[in-house]
Amino acid sequence: MKTLIVYCSSHGTTEKAVQLLSEWMEGEVLAVDLKRDKVDFDVRTYDIVIIGGSIHAGSIQSKIKHFIGKHYEDLLTKKLGLFLCCWHDGETAIDQFDTAFPEELRRVSIANGIFGGEFLVSKMNFIERQIVKKVSGVTVDTSNLDKTAIMSFVMKINSTFALA
Repeated sequence: MKTLIVYCSSHGTTEKAVQLLSEWMEGEVLAVDLKRDKVDFDVRTYDIVIIGGSIHAGSIQSKIKHFIGKHYEDLLTKKLGLFLCCWHDGETAIDQFDTAFPEELRRVSIANGIFGGEFLVSKMNFIERQIVKKVSGVTVDTSNLDKTAIMSFVMKINSTFALA
């Protein structure tokens, strides 16, 4: 089983989630941060594609949107996993997830995950810190990253290959 994980991580939370995914996934895994990594890959050569990002100012990163747009038709033919790192939970998180990923991809994906999030104030610039403080009241590094949700996501994906 060959898995491609494409993601964007602004302050490191999504990268932490991807590290856990990579450790727990069966088979060969290539993880590519679309913001930082300059890696050539062909989506069509992977058995499964996992796409993840985080919410900033109510939207997922533009590089994730661009990747989905560029590879949309190929993604529809793949075993697909979609995940989001976001601070909110409940209906707000579901709404953010639904806004981040096109309906058709959400419908065909074999695993969808909302992994919680973090405010890593120590890694934010001045403007980001001010916005986070005003919107959420958070002034120190704070985490609600959900390792159980990440493990559940991995188990759904790994189980599809165990049955094959």
